[in-house]
Amino acid sequence: MNDEPLSQEEINQLLAGLEEEKDASSSDDVYPPAPSKASTNVTQFLTEIEKDAIGEIGNISFGTASTTLSQLLNQKVSITTPVVDAVKAELLHEEFPNPHVSIHVEYKQGFKGANVLVIKQQDAQIIADLMLGGDGTKPPEQLEEIHISAVQEAMNQMMGSSSTSLSTIFNTRVDISPPGINMLDLEKGSGLEYLPQEGTIIKVSFRLKIGDLIDSIIMQLITVEFAKELVEKLMNPALEAAPAMDEAPPVQEEAAPVMFHTDGRTEQQTVDTPVERHVPIPEPVPVPIPEPRPEPKAVQKTIQPAEFANFEGGSEQSEQSRNLDILMDIPLDVTVQLGKTRRSIRDILNFTQGSIIELDKLAGEPVDILVNQRLVAKGEVVVIDENFGVRVTDIVSRSKRIEHLK
Repeated sequence: MNDEPLSQEEINQLLAGLEEEKDASSSDDVYPPAPSKASTNVTQFLTEIEKDAIGEIGNISFGTASTTLSQLLNQKVSITTPVVDAVKAELLHEEFPNPHVSIHVEYKQGFKGANVLVIKQQDAQIIADLMLGGDGTKPPEQLEEIHISAVQEAMNQMMGSSSTSLSTIFNTRVDISPPGINMLDLEKGSGLEYLPQEGTIIKVSFRLKIGDLIDSIIMQLITVEFAKELVEKLMNPALEAAPAMDEAPPVQEEAAPVMFHTDGRTEQQTVDTPVERHVPIPEPVPVPIPEPRPEPKAVQKTIQPAEFANFEGGSEQSEQSRNLDILMDIPLDVTVQLGKTRRSIRDILNFTQGSIIELDKLAGEPVDILVNQRLVAKGEVVVIDENFGVRVTDIVSRSKRIEHLK
């Protein structure tokens, strides 16, 4: 055994190794997250009221999203305790030194802006395993295309529920685009397409807990302008002023001045100066009430027996032809049914843009051709000059048509 004391250099190396192990094991699990080199003072961009309002909006919207995620993963999910910070866009690589997964959503109606969710890659791997029927204890080592699609569907359902909550909070319709998903590795410069490259970003951090599998952080990134828009619409909802009903709108007409020439000629010119003229609303004219007419005298009517045409002697074929001619102009609804399925009310209420509905037919199977909701034929889908069409391949027999009529 060597009893020689350690040198100062060896002691420094041991201390540095212990510090790195401590940071690697505990820095990701600390909540609220410690400020990074990219952090800046959020009060320079948002007041305390605006900061609290952003946190409360996120708390309500993501509370609903956690319920949806819990139903998808069949796990207890909680997303709580929002923390509002500000980070510098040019230093985001300091904020996310490890690989993450980002989900980008554009608001199409209700707001003008974008919303970016960021979760850790290992959390996304566990969510993908749960979405694909696993128990989350053996997540995939790498996110393949099928895993990314599973995470994207989970985030799509979450953001759909979040937009529904926003519609309730702001009392307006909110529509979002289907979410785009990216692998975020800022050290290698990948995944920067949806992130702001300059300025300051508002970061809202939430604690994400999924059963006993995940106890981590999910982050929401929005611009300062979008954050202020949310607060403004929350504090001061816009009220549309109704037009006055007692005055007719002004009518604009163009004046036509006269120009006099030295030779005595006159010429009219049209200028663009509008002249407002109010059209008076005419007063209602009283309608005279007609005098009651005298009752008519009783008229003697003659009742005669009805005469019917003789049906004997006509050919049966000509009668059927005449009957069909009467029906030829009656319109009928022709419907092509690609397939059908049955879903519960809960599933239908969770439908959002981008949801996939599986039908009861396989790809390539003939589609049903219905006339007034009755099956008459089968066919295949074709494309004619960029329009869809159906080529009839089989006519349903009369016996089968009678069975569908029952």
